[in-house]
Amino acid sequence: MSACVPTHTSDPTHTKRVQPPHNPPPAPRRRFRIAGADVSASIAVFLIALPLSLGIALATGAPLQAGLVAAAVGGIVAGCIGGSPLQVSGPAAGLTVVTAELIQRYGWQTTCAVTVLAGCAQLGLGCLRVARTALAVSPAIVHGMLAGIGVTIAVAQLHIVLGGTPQSAVLDNLRALPAQLAALQPASVAVSALTLTLLLLWPRIPGRVGELLRTVPAALVAVAGATAVASLAGLTLPKVDLPSWRSHALAGLPEGPALGVAAAVLTITLVCSVQSLLGAVAVDKLIASRPGLIASPTGCSPRLGRSDLDRELLGQGAANIVSGALGGLPVAGVAVRSSANVRAGAVSRNSTMLHGVLVVVAALLMVPVLELIPLASLAALVMAVGIQMVSLHHIRTVTRHREVLVYAVTTLGVVFLGVLEGVSLGIAVAVAVALNRLTHTRITHDEQEGVHHVHVRGQLTFLAVPRLSRALHLVPQGTPVVVELDGSFMDHAAYEALQDWQKTHTAQGGTVELTGRRIAAGATPGTHTGARSGEPTAAPPADPTHTPGSTLTDCRCRPWTPWRNHQCEVPRPAGDTSTDSASPGTATASSRTSGSTATRPRSNDPGDTAARTTTPGTTIGGTASDGTAPSRSAPDGTAPGTALPGGSAPGAPEPSGHRLVRGISAFQRNTAPLVRGELARLAREGQQPTQLFLTCADSRLVTSMITSSGPGDLFVVRNVGNLVPPPGEESGDDSVGAAIEYAVDVLKVRSITVCGHSGCGAMQALLSSEPGGERTPLERWLRHGLPSLERMADDRGPGAGLAGRAPADAVEQLCLTNVVQQLDHLRAHESVARAQRAGALELHGLYFHVGEAQTYLLTETNGDGLFDHVGVADLRT
Repeated sequence: MSACVPTHTSDPTHTKRVQPPHNPPPAPRRRFRIAGADVSASIAVFLIALPLSLGIALATGAPLQAGLVAAAVGGIVAGCIGGSPLQVSGPAAGLTVVTAELIQRYGWQTTCAVTVLAGCAQLGLGCLRVARTALAVSPAIVHGMLAGIGVTIAVAQLHIVLGGTPQSAVLDNLRALPAQLAALQPASVAVSALTLTLLLLWPRIPGRVGELLRTVPAALVAVAGATAVASLAGLTLPKVDLPSWRSHALAGLPEGPALGVAAAVLTITLVCSVQSLLGAVAVDKLIASRPGLIASPTGCSPRLGRSDLDRELLGQGAANIVSGALGGLPVAGVAVRSSANVRAGAVSRNSTMLHGVLVVVAALLMVPVLELIPLASLAALVMAVGIQMVSLHHIRTVTRHREVLVYAVTTLGVVFLGVLEGVSLGIAVAVAVALNRLTHTRITHDEQEGVHHVHVRGQLTFLAVPRLSRALHLVPQGTPVVVELDGSFMDHAAYEALQDWQKTHTAQGGTVELTGRRIAAGATPGTHTGARSGEPTAAPPADPTHTPGSTLTDCRCRPWTPWRNHQCEVPRPAGDTSTDSASPGTATASSRTSGSTATRPRSNDPGDTAARTTTPGTTIGGTASDGTAPSRSAPDGTAPGTALPGGSAPGAPEPSGHRLVRGISAFQRNTAPLVRGELARLAREGQQPTQLFLTCADSRLVTSMITSSGPGDLFVVRNVGNLVPPPGEESGDDSVGAAIEYAVDVLKVRSITVCGHSGCGAMQALLSSEPGGERTPLERWLRHGLPSLERMADDRGPGAGLAGRAPADAVEQLCLTNVVQQLDHLRAHESVARAQRAGALELHGLYFHVGEAQTYLLTETNGDGLFDHVGVADLRT
């Protein structure tokens, strides 16, 4: 035995060492605790779930207790096991049509058995880990399915609202509607109208009173108000009837044709799974808007990560097994209750489970109260839910993406044929539309002012090569040509055809300009070529003076693609063979003026296609891939030796004005066509940003890039040092205060972010400043950063820091401290303080390390703050 390994004796006389009294006692066993936020959120969700569960049970024709059973089981079982902690499960309106059809065809007990079998199928899918596959279904199909179910629900419940009884099919309900209107019951119509009125107006009560009243769910107010009026007025109406739980029917063995039962199981499994998984993704997006849930600053609640969709399937399957066995409706994730749970402040799955417990208590103890509710009120509530399932936002979205045909076919198929049949039709139409887009290409040719234009719309595949060749051969030899490629894919056959024609045409004295969202010479075929980061883009436009045979890849600076600080090639005088010694990705003057024999440094960026993939005859920097030195042209298309505009010599650096004009030209040519529609919408509707982003004026800090935002998303204020002058200071700068007031009081932004960065020149100036008079405008401005300097010098606190490492130097320490200090200055502004008191505004701190391209989020406000990584795992889809 090794001498370093201690031996233990089993001497029974050996006594354990008694712990000295001054040592800390052992940690107590962790107790189960429920956060107060979870308790309040569970109550809010319970108040919504109770009337909706009864209404959905009524709409399906199931026993009303079945809705309560499904709500309780969904909350407790799915909440405990599921992979989306804040998603609330229960009876869903999306399952109403399917369940009603099953009950009418096979009876209640067989429907419960089908629910159990569907739960088993969900368990199998969860074990196979195929949850992500369900998200591959086109959103147009999902939204169309929900819209069709919503129409079916609304038409059926309209009969109960009018005092009648709905039929089994939509067409039968529509045919019976005139007779129902002739024999409507005034009492039912009055109660239903009151329910809909309260449901519509309650969320729109203005002012502070309305804000306080809106804490009570509109669904509960509508049903409670209608019930109270009906009871006080003594109206004779059909009301909720909850038989004794002793007579409640449980699941039985399935009866009926095996094929029909199997189809029913497949339908329930499909609808439950897709709705639950899409709901989980939607809940992730809601959680992402609450940074306190992404990384809890207090540490009292666990950090909520992205939903585990496979586990969510397992939870939904277990809930359906239990619900079906206990005689409940099918269970799925419900968007209305889930969003209410997140917005009510829930921080863990305890809120979902507690809401299920409250449903059980209500089902056992509140039966006399529940039996006062008129059925017409519940029908009106469910009818409103059905109407809301036909979302105008979804219709606009699918129209914008040219998928309205898929949406319409799915909706009509669900309404007139059934859910499974409608979804199958939608999938078939979606596949047909995709194939049509892939194969249908429109190619036109025309001549304008001596320039020939060949316009290609659609995907450029081998099927379009004959038409492309015919159009290209209509172009006379030696003429300038513009080929506009408006699509996102080019296969190898089309690439070779275009490349061969381009070489032939330029060899005969013509010029070729490739524009649009397609690749130019030097890109590889068979790839998607949309104008996004990491993908090849069109070559710059040719100039009439462009030398035949010269390359079109001299300037690779394009929007939405990797750039090298605008390393646009400008010809040097002959014989200058100096090379750029800067590291890849670093811009220097020499890298922008490399000559015909200079070699551009190889890029390490996999997205720089021009640097890693070539074809014979194309160039990288100044050297052709075949080893020859091609003839060069300036970025604007001028031939070598031609004087640049403004008198610049061919070998001189490009004037900044020319670079600006070329950048604007590139925007107008490549980017403006892509964003024109969105900017036109913003011009009509006005700006509605969600966030005020206050950051430094440093040129290395690109706000739209590090936040992945676009036009209309951020209201940006930039200044030297990302400083926020406190309000009321003498000789202060009101421009920042005015921007804050405008953003909070006029634009109603929901969050303000102060973003600092590494290597900030303002912080360096603060550290090196000497006490004395304020002589220059910069020195007068930087006095607003002196509180940050004093805060960093204060030894009483731990100081601002980064998670995982200490600040690199005093400058980085001051940059971090400055973000925390400027947030304090923000809170001193009256408009900010007022919005925070109302719960309408959140403040965030960010730190961007330029060298690491890493963003850090201020996650702890204790002391002077801790900045933690924002990584790929923290993204919300």
